[in-house]
Order: sequence, then C-alpha cells, then structure tokens
Amino acid sequence: MSLSFSPAPPPIVARLRAAGCVFAEDEARLLVSAARTPAELDDMVDRRARGLPLEHVLGWAEFCGLRLAVDPGVFVPRPRSEFLVRQAAALARPGAVVVDLCCGSGALGAALAAAVGPVELHAVDVDPAAVRCARRNLAATAGRVMGGGVYEGDLYEALPADLRGRVDVLLASPPYVPTGAIGLLPPEARVHEPQVALDGGADGLDIVRRVVDEADAWLAPGGHLLVETSEGQARATTDAVSRAGLTARLTYDEELDATTVIGTRPSRAG
Repeated sequence: MSLSFSPAPPPIVARLRAAGCVFAEDEARLLVSAARTPAELDDMVDRRARGLPLEHVLGWAEFCGLRLAVDPGVFVPRPRSEFLVRQAAALARPGAVVVDLCCGSGALGAALAAAVGPVELHAVDVDPAAVRCARRNLAATAGRVMGGGVYEGDLYEALPADLRGRVDVLLASPPYVPTGAIGLLPPEARVHEPQVALDGGADGLDIVRRVVDEADAWLAPGGHLLVETSEGQARATTDAVSRAGLTARLTYDEELDATTVIGTRPSRAG
C-alpha cells in the first residue's frame, strides 16, 4: 500500500482485529484518514467491525491506481480484475470503442480509459445502484472518454443499436459464482453485495454464456472480447468463445489468481 499515515490508534486496531479484519492496522489508518470528526470515525469503525466492506465504509476503492467511488450495496472491484484491464490495455488503442458489460462501479472501463484513453466508453449494468455509481466514476474521467454513456438494463439489450459491429474492446466481469457456492463466500460479499453481481447460475456460467454468445454481432472486425472467469471454469469458457466463432485464447496471472479468456473476431481479410 503506497499511502503513508501516522500509526493508527491501538484501540481502533484492537476493535478491528477482534472483528476479524486481517489487515487491521492498514484499515485503521485508512479510516482515521477518512474521518472528519471523532464521532464519524467511531461510526466508521463500528460499521467496519459489523462486517461492512471497507470500501463501502470509506466510500471508495483503489483499483489500477485510481480511487473509484463505491456506494453501499454496489459490487466492490476485485484486485484480480486488474489483470483483465492490463490484457485489454495491450489490445486497445486511443479512439477505441469500448463496452463494459456488468460494469458495477464502472471500474474496468474507467481504468482502461485511464490507461489508453481517450476512448468511446459505454457501460451497462442491470442494478440501478451500480449504474448511478458508474455514472459518477465515468464522469470523473474527463479527457479520457470521448462519448458513450452508462445504461441500465440486461446486457446487450441496453446498448445503443448503432454499436453493433463496431465495438473494438468488449470487457465483461460477469457474475460467475455457482448458485450453490454463494453461501461459502465471505460475509462481506454474501451479505453486503448484490446477489445479481455474484450469482452465475448452477455452474456459474449462465451470464458468461450469454455475454459470449452475442459478442460476435457487436464486435468490429478484429475486435476483442475479454471475459473474467475462474480457473476451474476456464476450459468451458474458452470452448464457449470458440463456438461463438471467435478465436479464443486463455490468459492467467498466478499472483492475482486471475483468469481471463480473450476472444477475437476475425478481420474481414480473414
């Protein structure tokens, strides 16, 4: 963590550690730096000790070097998703048309715009709270985004029709937790994040398959689809991408335990 603060008060560290916070000292420093009054600090520590995600207590998450707003009830961007952004940044160019499906807070699109912008950025989520949050984050990307918008709706149905066939980079970190495994997630996710952002159906791939199956119609020739999934679901996701008519390849980052499947639409020249 690059931030530097004075030592956190021991009583706060002790409260957080007793609540099961593994990084109690770091979290205490962040809370102390964010609170404007002692009363606000006490309230923030209490909410964190009761299990609210740290990012919801602070109101922001650090992602790809950016500080992004994360409202209560909105999915918190995971560090593993930074790998997907790095993969996308290697493929995107300034001026690219980018779509971020299942955008949550808009973290993926905002980070990609920061890395390669300016881009034309369109983001979609079915959750109204996520859409409001993403609009705030993408509005803060002045100079990195040249058009686009954030839309509320179900995947491609929410996108402007004139995007069909001209998307250069299509990002998706869809829900991919199998329904039966939701109860095994940490309480921070299971209790405080929307189920619609976690539940991927019986095998975890219901939304992934829908994203993949329709991608070819939206991608420009030579355009790329990047889908985050788990290591255990990588083969099935790669097979789905190939069946959809895209050239598939699998990428993995051991340090982040991150898996991204990339599908490329053939160019007109073949």
